[in-house]
Amino acid sequence: MSAAVPPKPVGPDRRRVVGAAGLTALLLSVAEASRAATTRPVSPPLQPFGGLKQVDAGVLNIGYVEMGPKDGAAVLLLHGWPYDIHAFAEVAPRLAAAGRRVVVPHLRGHGTTRFLSADTMRNGQQAALAVDGIALMDALGIEQATVAGFDWGARTADIMAALWPERCKALVSVSGYLVGSQKANAAPLPPAAELQWWYQFYFATERGRAGYAANTEAFNRLIWTLASPQWKFDDATFARTARSFANPDHVDIVIHNYRWRLGLAQGEAKYDDLEAKLAAGPPITIPAITMEGDANGAPHPPPAAYAGKFKGPYAHRLITGGIGHNLPQEAPATFAQAVLDVGKL
Repeated sequence: MSAAVPPKPVGPDRRRVVGAAGLTALLLSVAEASRAATTRPVSPPLQPFGGLKQVDAGVLNIGYVEMGPKDGAAVLLLHGWPYDIHAFAEVAPRLAAAGRRVVVPHLRGHGTTRFLSADTMRNGQQAALAVDGIALMDALGIEQATVAGFDWGARTADIMAALWPERCKALVSVSGYLVGSQKANAAPLPPAAELQWWYQFYFATERGRAGYAANTEAFNRLIWTLASPQWKFDDATFARTARSFANPDHVDIVIHNYRWRLGLAQGEAKYDDLEAKLAAGPPITIPAITMEGDANGAPHPPPAAYAGKFKGPYAHRLITGGIGHNLPQEAPATFAQAVLDVGKL
């Protein structure tokens, strides 16, 4: 192998020009995404899920939708940020029609889910959300379920599958293995990857917290557009989900989630043992299907980076046709089919 050729030194004037050009390109792309997000056509209001239920589970009173026969094989569908249960509005009926008992909860900080005590820490760390999932299953008398999700929901499902495999029959995870740790997150990424995480650094500042609190809907609509650049969602579709951001704990949970990842906020000591296990990158041994859209604009690892984490029956599916980050809502039939297929691997 030939020796690498050292790069030519870059002078301060050139650095300023290159830096200014990069910043200009970023600002233009964000501005273009903002314009696209505010000029989408308006369609008639969509109906939300009917029959929203509430149940005390762990430290929460969880809002959830349940569909399908009570004696059907259970499926737990977990949404991400900035989304809500309506990401599965077309997935859940398909699964219910196939005889599954489908449960779709609002994650902490979203929709009608509330903390039972004002004194409970508004904690967004990964282990806390996974414990919420197990607590919900306990509250509903579900011994075992197929767990499936995307974004925060995929991470939560991954953790449930890794730490409590006896409670998880199978797993469907968009963007694969998303279990992390504060130590792993401390390692810097290449500049292009860091750029994709711009909002994480914004949330690390008090300016970012204030900005998110003041502009929650506009901020989240921008994220939808950047994460799914080819998804032509309309105003009514976004508005249906945006109601869930009015949760009184929403800002606290979102900000803590991203600050915790960078080690800028503490979690709760009761989750330390779980986080220690997760930091070791535990394998997933149950049947699993991972999925990725071919137009996912959000940060996500390549499938080759996580395939080795799945030690049981496993398949990866690339979903084509301009499918972005919110795969269940953009390709509901495909996502539902993966949930039905995963138990047959």
